[in-house]
This record gives sequence, C-alpha cells and structure tokens, in this order.
Amino acid sequence: METIHTLFYFIIAIGLLVSIHEFGHFWVARKAGVKVLRFSVGFGKVLWSYQKSANTTEYALSAIPFGGYVKMVDEREGYVQPDDLPFAFNRQPLGARAAVVAAGPLFNLALAVVLFWSVLVIGETGIKPILGAIEHNTLAAQAGFVEGDEIVSINDKMTPTWTEAMSVLIASALDGQQEIGVQVKSADDLQQVRTLKLADSDTENPETLYKHLGFKPWTPQLKPVIGQVLPDSAALSAGLKPGDLLTSANGLALHDWMQWVEIVKIHPGTPINLKIERDGVALTLTVTPKPVAIDQRTEGKIGASVHIPEDLMKSLTVEYALSPLAAIPAAFETTYYYSWTTLKMMGKMLVGKASVENLSGPISIAQYAGQSASMGLVHFIKFMGLVSVSLGVLNLLPIPVLDGGHLLLFAIEGLKGSPVSEKIQLMFQQIGIALLVTLMALAMFLDVQRLF
Repeated sequence: METIHTLFYFIIAIGLLVSIHEFGHFWVARKAGVKVLRFSVGFGKVLWSYQKSANTTEYALSAIPFGGYVKMVDEREGYVQPDDLPFAFNRQPLGARAAVVAAGPLFNLALAVVLFWSVLVIGETGIKPILGAIEHNTLAAQAGFVEGDEIVSINDKMTPTWTEAMSVLIASALDGQQEIGVQVKSADDLQQVRTLKLADSDTENPETLYKHLGFKPWTPQLKPVIGQVLPDSAALSAGLKPGDLLTSANGLALHDWMQWVEIVKIHPGTPINLKIERDGVALTLTVTPKPVAIDQRTEGKIGASVHIPEDLMKSLTVEYALSPLAAIPAAFETTYYYSWTTLKMMGKMLVGKASVENLSGPISIAQYAGQSASMGLVHFIKFMGLVSVSLGVLNLLPIPVLDGGHLLLFAIEGLKGSPVSEKIQLMFQQIGIALLVTLMALAMFLDVQRLF
C-alpha cells in the first residue's frame, strides 16, 4: 500500500508540473501564431482525444502519465502543407521562437509562485524552532547558542517553524555563505543575533552539515504514557492500550518516555517484562519489540507513541499564515530564494565544491512526494513548489536538448544574424543527450545507493 501511495502522488506531482511546463509552450505558441497539431498530457498511446476540426489542435490524454508534450508545425520535423508554412515554428521571427521556448520553464516558475502563495495563505502548523541541548564541539556551541533559544529569523528571513528554520539554514550554508546571522529569542524574551561561522568542508553534504551544526529540537520530559497504538504492531499484540502508564521494564523503574524508548531500541526481538498501570490497576505484560534495520544496525520498535498533553502540544506548535495580499511579495521572494539557491548549488556541484550526493533522482523524488502527501495538503503543495522551481531552473540552463540550450542557439543566431548550421546543432544535441544520460544515470545510482 505504501508503494502505491508513493507512486500515486509522484504521478500527480510530476504529471501536473510537466503538463504546466508544456502548456506554457502551447499557450505562447498559439499567441505567437504557431500552429499546434497536438497538446498531450502523458506520453505513448493516446487513450482519449478531442479535436474540433481537422485544422485545429488535437487535445490528447496518453497512456504514460509522466508529463506531456506539444507537437507544432515545423519543417525540420517533416513535410508541412503549403497552407501551413506561415504558421510553422521554424519560420517565426527569432523573438517569437525564443518566447515559445522560454515559456515552459517560466510557467514552472510562475506556478511555483502560485503554489508558495497558496501555502502562505492556507497557513501551516509546525513545531516552534526551539533548540534542545547543544552538543559540545559543534558550530552551534561555538556560536553561543543555548538550550531554550527560539530561532526567529535567519539572514533576516522569518522562520516560524522548525522545518522552515532548518531548510533556510541548510540552504544558506550550501549556498556558500561563510557567516550566517541567526536571530534568536531566549527564554526571558531577550532577542539577539548569533553568528554561525562555517568552513568549506562543512558545506559539502547536507547530512554532514546538519551533524556539524549540532541543532536539535527541544523535547519536554514526558511521562511514559501510551498515546497511540499502531495496527499490526508489537504494542497491540502485547495488549497495550492508549492511556497505559508504564511503571517498570525488566525490573527497572521508568520515569520518562525517552528512557523507555532507549530500552525498546536495544531489545529487538527480545521479550521485555513490563509493568503498567491502567485505570488505577497494576498489570503485567510482555512485549517483544520488532527488529527494524536503521543505518546498518538493528533496533527494536513496538509501534506506539507517547501521550502529549493538549496544553503542552499547543505551547510547542505555531500556526503561520499571511493575508492574500501580503502573501504575494512573500511568494515571489520564496520562489526567487529557492531558484537562486538551486542555481548556485548546481554551479558548486559542477566545479566540485559540493557533493553530487545532493542530486535526487526519480526514486528520491517519488519518496518525497509520498512523504509530503502523508504530512498533509500544505506540505504536498510546498513539495510541488520546490520541484516546480527545480524544473524551471534546470530547463533554463544552457545545456543542449533543454530549453536553455535552444535559447543559447537563438542568442548565437541573434548575434551572427543567421541560424546556427544544422551540423553544429546536431553535434550540440548529441553532447546534450550524453550529458543528460550521464546525469540521469548518476542520479539513479545515488537513489539505489540510498535505498540499500
């Protein structure tokens, strides 16, 4: 079921984002006077189509749902009827052709603005960015951060939730910033700016960077009370129920939830003699944690969560939203921020200053789609916004075969006053295909490596 869930939302996300990209080409082509033969959502065999007349565009729904395509009248792709020659793409003025090609990635960036605007207006609920215990010899310790500090903004960008704060922090570091200003509010409401100082070695990989930073969310000490029991879990098999107070495990008195979590971790597949209190009555149970492989080691899991008092949960969460008008500039700012960060990260990978492990292939993107959808509509919309930015930026790069490669050829045509020769264009395309195949193979390899 999890695989179906992941695949479904991956198809929804990629199908929508690529279709919007192709719609950009289609819409501007029509406005520029280019005749469009077919606009298809999906590839391969046509499952359904509609065409008002023989001289109008055919709208199609095809079998393979990963994207779509636009087929225009073009003498380079086959014979064109004499009546259609004035409407052929290759016969249009240079500016019109450039506009048609640029429209795809620009529509992706415009969609990102709309998606980020939607997130800002709908609003999101998240955990407040309050810091837990700061480990010694970390960048956070060197900058003077202390437990209880609440992050207000990073480089003047508001970060109301833990996820937003860590995303901006990691992105700023990977962007090559050697010093990052973090405004914090202490437990006594005193606000000040702490400066994180990074070296080049700290910014090679997001996971390594996160460990070097030493930031962890603050977690309150919770009583060992069962909050939720998952179906088909070790906790359910043992007879545990929501509200059960765990008093001892293998004779050791339990005082807080994390103490119980550590005991479960080190007992995969091993029975634990558990004493509980249910409705004032003492009971004895035996629970056997299920073995789960995590980072090349095996840990125990029972499939139960802790009970968090409602008033405590409210004090730890924050709801953040903007008015529709105020969200407009914020959405543009967010789109620009992620576009520039994506571009700089690609540049750093190209010159070897950032690890290629930052690449994500289709497997990773599918997993992120499924995970974000499980977290709720707002998270899924934000995920689509980020992917839409990536598609827009990637397609504007001056790489043969991509839209940016065609724009580069148009720029050369504009400078020299005549089209680039077909021989040069063919060689250019072959180089581009080789680069893209290599890049896709590397991304797939990294995806498979992450899985295993």
